[in-house]
Amino acid sequence: MRYDVRTRYVQGGGLTPAEQGKREAVRLEAARWFEAGTGTTRIAAELRVTERSVRRWRAAWRRGGTAALVSAGPTAVRSG
Repeated sequence: MRYDVRTRYVQGGGLTPAEQGKREAVRLEAARWFEAGTGTTRIAAELRVTERSVRRWRAAWRRGGTAALVSAGPTAVRSG
């Protein structure tokens, strides 16, 4: 069986609104840890996510505060 390697997931990774809400809740929990000065490794372990995700969230949080971690919605266009 061959797969089309160009196939991409829909915006938002195909998550339902409930799943998107759960992911947002995790990011907002991370913000509380950032405010407390908790390290990346501990946050990743506690929230069961990758350290890379925590680093990206922390960078966004530093730029825009907790509001930067709120979901922009399933059809939002994100700039890199």
